[in-house]
Amino acid sequence: MLPYQTLQEAEFSLGRNLTFAETLWFKYSASKSDYFLYCHNTIFLFVFYTILPLPFVFIELLRSKNIDRFKIQPKIKNSFSDMMDCYKKVLVAFVCAVGPLQIFSFPVIQMIGIRTSLPLPSGWEVFWQLLAYVLLEDYSNYWLHRLLHNKWGYENIHRVHHEYTAPIGFAAPYAHWAEIIVLGLASFIGPVIVPGHMLTFWLWMILRQMEAIETHSGYDFPWSPLKFIPFYGGAVYHDYHHFVGGKSQSNFASVFTYCDTIYGTNKGYRYQREVFEKTREKLKQK
Repeated sequence: MLPYQTLQEAEFSLGRNLTFAETLWFKYSASKSDYFLYCHNTIFLFVFYTILPLPFVFIELLRSKNIDRFKIQPKIKNSFSDMMDCYKKVLVAFVCAVGPLQIFSFPVIQMIGIRTSLPLPSGWEVFWQLLAYVLLEDYSNYWLHRLLHNKWGYENIHRVHHEYTAPIGFAAPYAHWAEIIVLGLASFIGPVIVPGHMLTFWLWMILRQMEAIETHSGYDFPWSPLKFIPFYGGAVYHDYHHFVGGKSQSNFASVFTYCDTIYGTNKGYRYQREVFEKTREKLKQK
């Protein structure tokens, strides 16, 4: 909750007029508790997880030769009921695992200093914080994901996520409830180390979800602007990890390729990439 009763009081405290964005934020958040604002993440999680995969659902249902040119594993076809079944299972996991995690983690958010106050962060501040978040998440997610591929971790937890050898958008968070919590904690490491504004925190959680859905989409579109991001893995990179299956010891990183390159866990992918591409081309011709 903001410590100001009026816009004039906020402007007097800051020593300047509020920007348009700050005025909107004041009007929305002034009377709301920090706890309520933090819980927006849970709402965003459900809303964006429902909406963002829908274009891939429609593409999957409208499959044709032209569309199959972009399908990474074109031999695999998913029905509407299959995709909705995945969606419902993930929602149950969200209710059981993600919801409580978001709600009861609020004391940590308070402790590390995620703020809701004015002034709002500048564009550059948001940019550098998001960059730090994605790099820290990628590094920690790499090791947690790699750990889940040991014998016990895979058989008892991670095998659920690998039920989809050809991922779909709705399957991005499809996993055992324990994995949802463990890998979800990696997304909190950046904000813990580099705390910022609640708006930045919201944006980070939304962008992370968007990226996960894209890498699990099952499609590789050459015009995607994400391809211009240095060291970005993308859908093909992560699809290979699912294609190999439970024995996969390659491509553990969630966003970039630098961890796999540094620690040598994409040698198999680099060696097999040409074979993998030829296999895809043969499948497209069938």
